[in-house]
Amino acid sequence: MTAARRRSYGVKGAPYGFLVPATILFALFFALPIGYAVWLSFRKVHVSGLGLGSGARSEVWAGVENYTDAFTDSELLDGALRVLGYGCIVVPVMLGLALLFALMLDSDKVRLAPFTRLAIFLPYAIPGVVAALLWGFLYLPDVSPFYFVLAKLGMPQPDLLDGGPLYLALSNIAVWGGTGFNMIVIYTSLQAIPAEVYEAAKLDGATPSQIALRIKIPMVAPSLVLTFFFSIIATLQVFNEPTTLKPLTNSVSTTWSPLMKVYRDAFGTGDIHQAAAEAVIIAFVTLVLSFGFLRAANRRNKQEAAR
Repeated sequence: MTAARRRSYGVKGAPYGFLVPATILFALFFALPIGYAVWLSFRKVHVSGLGLGSGARSEVWAGVENYTDAFTDSELLDGALRVLGYGCIVVPVMLGLALLFALMLDSDKVRLAPFTRLAIFLPYAIPGVVAALLWGFLYLPDVSPFYFVLAKLGMPQPDLLDGGPLYLALSNIAVWGGTGFNMIVIYTSLQAIPAEVYEAAKLDGATPSQIALRIKIPMVAPSLVLTFFFSIIATLQVFNEPTTLKPLTNSVSTTWSPLMKVYRDAFGTGDIHQAAAEAVIIAFVTLVLSFGFLRAANRRNKQEAAR
């Protein structure tokens, strides 16, 4: 092989060489754990006799038994319904506020824009567990300063950690922590819109509200799709907030959300195989919903582009 040909192969193979470290990390810390979880989901522990002595417990093939048990598990289904109700509150409120804040910050009349952006984004930088503890302190009637003020004013003191208000309490934590990130994504897209578009609209007599509704929002639609996509995934994976608030109230069970059910089965009851099947189901549902939503969004974008 000539020197020129070796150099040619070296240049062509260079991109693949740069991909090797990322590929190894992806295989070790992402693909391999997923494959192991899938393998565990088709296994179960077989107990012989009283389960005592060497060899009394052995791991055997279970087929789809774990999946059948998961689909018929009322605790898992109830947790999924609770997360559905939780998501119906969190996603529209969080994205609505993020869009509103982004439009306000993109206005020419806004003052102290850098400070305002930082103030809105700052809650996102706080870890979820810390945020849940903070709000849990404010929700707890015995220690909350808000309940003290309400008592002094003679106003009713609702228990936000019991019954229906619990959904609002948990949703408030998610909205408070996630609005800033979504706002930054939308605001960045607004900043990328050419100034000539706004100038042309103003020459045509468009008001600021008309510019926002007919120009800004349609042009940041891809960012809205992206933030909605991220919000759906985060909602399906809710775990930190209810787990952190659980010691403060009896209304949050160990299976309040599907991920809490997986954690309980894996580390509470020790049924790692059932937990693996439940985790695979949650991952599959997340994948299907995400893929379906992105496909629908792409189809709509192609239809609008064709017009």
